[in-house]
Amino acid sequence: MAQEIVSLTNLKNGSRARVCSIEGGTAVNNRLAALGLRPGKELTKISAMSFKGPVTVKVDGTQLAMGHGMASKVMVEVTGI
Repeated sequence: MAQEIVSLTNLKNGSRARVCSIEGGTAVNNRLAALGLRPGKELTKISAMSFKGPVTVKVDGTQLAMGHGMASKVMVEVTGI
């Protein structure tokens, strides 16, 4: 079965995933790495606000919120619902 890779914005709320890549520049990669989000990390999407609002995820027991634009650059492999 092929693995489903989607952007974090397209991941369903409550789904678990593994970060595959971050398709942003150095500033985005550094900011997300400082928050603990880097390729290989497991996460659970908690919520996303409507109208391109912030996306909240749980990584290593900590909830992180990021803007829709930044979340759209995080590509994840769906591992569970």
